[in-house]
Amino acid sequence: MPKSNDAALAAFIARKAEIDAALDRIRAASDDHFFASPEDVHWGHVTALADHAALLKRITDAIYAEA
Repeated sequence: MPKSNDAALAAFIARKAEIDAALDRIRAASDDHFFASPEDVHWGHVTALADHAALLKRITDAIYAEA
């Protein structure tokens, strides 16, 4: 009798939905310049974005097996 992967598929879809929601939030924050108005931008904002970019690079490197 073949083993069903219904539970694994449901869990996969649930995790994918979590990722999609996080990506939507990141996109919204990016569209709003990460809540920084141009006249208030300082090097701390640059550092924070560099940290965020590094974390996202770790994710894309893992997904595409590039690191």
